[in-house]
Amino acid sequence: MTRGTLADTYVAALRHDLAAVDPEATLVGVVRKPTSWFHAAVDENVPELGPPEDLLAAVERAETDLKMRGFCEEEAHNAAWDRVGFERAYREHLAEDPAATAALAALDERLESGESLVLVCYENTEKKRCHRTILRDVLEGE
Repeated sequence: MTRGTLADTYVAALRHDLAAVDPEATLVGVVRKPTSWFHAAVDENVPELGPPEDLLAAVERAETDLKMRGFCEEEAHNAAWDRVGFERAYREHLAEDPAATAALAALDERLESGESLVLVCYENTEKKRCHRTILRDVLEGE
């Protein structure tokens, strides 16, 4: 069987028909605390693959500090990622947290069985870095 396809997008793109996604693909939310309207936009959510609360809080503190120093929202967000080592910390979370590793394995199994998946969260990656692109890379073996 052919491995399913894997893509990612953000929820606003889905809600406003801006995302070109396979209509047969399963929309998988990857946020820790989804809103009710987020749930309505995806087929399911896997909160174990959202970034850990402490990592999100560290990014938020750094982002607030950078905004106070004159950075625009997108620049502050992206610079905060670098400041707190977000990518390294998130990859460690995916590799070491038992719930996250189990959730990753389950998604990988679904892809191997031929199911196509689209990872969904809140961030527009045209302007801001997002954990779902790291997650996609991990699932693609990068």
